[in-house]
Amino acid sequence: MSLLKSLCALMSAPDSPRRPVARRAGALVDEAAFRAQARRWSAAFASMAAGDRMAGAPHVALHFEDTLEFAAALFGLWAAGGTAWLPGDLQPATLQALRGRVGALASDAPMTVTGLVEDAALRRIEAATAPDERTFEPLDAEAERLVIFTSGSTGQPGAIPKRLRELFAEVDALEQAFGARLAGAEILGLVSHQHIYGLLYRVLWPLAAGRVLHAERLPYVETLLAALREGPRFAVVASPAHLKRLPPADSAPQVEAGHLALIFSSGGPLPDDAVPDCRRLFGQAPLEVYGSSETGGVAWRQRDDGAPTTWTALPGIEWRADESGTLRIRSHHLPDPAEWFESADRVRLTADGFELLGRADRIVKIEGKRVSLQTIETVLRDSGWLDELRVFVLESGAREQLAVAAQLNEAGWAEHDARGKAAFAQVLRDRLAPHLERIALPRRWRFLSQLPVNAQGKVTVAALTRLFDPRRPGVRLLARSSNEVTLRLSVDASLPQFDGHFPGHPILPGVAQLDWVMLLAREWLPLPPAGQATGQADFAGIDNLKFQQVISPGMTVELTLAFSAPLLSFSYRSAAGSHAAGKIRLQGTAP
Repeated sequence: MSLLKSLCALMSAPDSPRRPVARRAGALVDEAAFRAQARRWSAAFASMAAGDRMAGAPHVALHFEDTLEFAAALFGLWAAGGTAWLPGDLQPATLQALRGRVGALASDAPMTVTGLVEDAALRRIEAATAPDERTFEPLDAEAERLVIFTSGSTGQPGAIPKRLRELFAEVDALEQAFGARLAGAEILGLVSHQHIYGLLYRVLWPLAAGRVLHAERLPYVETLLAALREGPRFAVVASPAHLKRLPPADSAPQVEAGHLALIFSSGGPLPDDAVPDCRRLFGQAPLEVYGSSETGGVAWRQRDDGAPTTWTALPGIEWRADESGTLRIRSHHLPDPAEWFESADRVRLTADGFELLGRADRIVKIEGKRVSLQTIETVLRDSGWLDELRVFVLESGAREQLAVAAQLNEAGWAEHDARGKAAFAQVLRDRLAPHLERIALPRRWRFLSQLPVNAQGKVTVAALTRLFDPRRPGVRLLARSSNEVTLRLSVDASLPQFDGHFPGHPILPGVAQLDWVMLLAREWLPLPPAGQATGQADFAGIDNLKFQQVISPGMTVELTLAFSAPLLSFSYRSAAGSHAAGKIRLQGTAP
């Protein structure tokens, strides 16, 4: 059955069998309950103010943590003739960019999102108390009813519209290619449904095919492993960001074969050395899917027998390479299925597919000079010290500079520690000098234990830019479990938090220490969603706060964070002993 027919049946067939469609907190939710909630959302969207410039065809931003509630709101909006905009987050810049494009926000985030309740240009809308009793008209497959709104690798939010036909065609292709391998499987997700990949694999495909989806997104691989050992047969929707950092064999025994149907990976390349770890832990290699927000899924591979590099096109995908080796595709997942779409990837065609050779050169201008970011990344990778890196343009006042965020491997950290940060960065700059004019060399560097990723497993320019906030300490991971992390912080003397505290005898203020606790806990631990776009509204109080010793410029301290709802415990220590400790109470959590 196609997605279009399944959607119509879900919304318009009250006498249909009460099959389960989802699982929330361990309990099954049936089709009737889902349909009733979708109709309540439909009633809310249909009654949006008549004076709204978008009245009659509402444009609404949807942002939910709960995947089932998201699906009900999405289907209700489509039934009301509306268009769904999917932002990747609720950061202030994202909300500002949405104003004027959408008439409302539907979300399960707390109501205290800054300015949202009072701002008539982006008002909050809730599901109605009574369902919409209208008879729904068949959906127009050619209508643009979805907009992916994400900054991705560009740094600026971009709107990618999708026709329903594009979504329907891709789901049907996925079922044709992999449906037989998912018999009896429930769908678990490590990625968010706010991205096209998570939307398709965690929401639209399971609902169309009659598979049980899970309302909760799993925060870490460790929570996934616990679910796989305890539950029924699953299919897992993951990303390379999750699968390349698997726990060691002695701490995580292999998942029994009957518990895992398939594990999907998309959103970027999965490193070759991650495949053996996946096979050891899951008993199979991930089924990797190549595609993008613009193209949808294009091709797939599964490296169970050695390490094949050939990608097989999904059903209905045509491909070819132009004279430069750039991949071009044609499919019903695109706005015009008759036009060839030029990708940003170079390929080598094979007898039964193609091999990816890497991205075409990404060119930027720095001080009027053309610079290839691809060349910089290639030269730096050849050092052998970096597992991953991103090179991007960082705006600093009126100037633009190249910045490098690099995830060091063991050898890289050894060089870093032996030379010091500044000297290590200079060695890398010296490697680039033969390839770049001096004015175009990267000026800013951050060396990390891991690159920051969002809920879709993506490294975004926004997250990279935050790494260069001058108020942020240098951070290095020492140890981590599912709900506890220990970080090494470099408290540089140039941090602005020392200004005014105190002349001649600078110390790190206690409020700065608490700010770092909240900032780093949100990055490294599965805290509940923030109540405000700033990420600070979930602070509800603090207990047992102690400041034992001052933290001075130039010190290196260890910060241990542990979360057990509703308490976030923290402690600062160094070779001198304990510096501070306490327990922060977070609102919106339950023990």
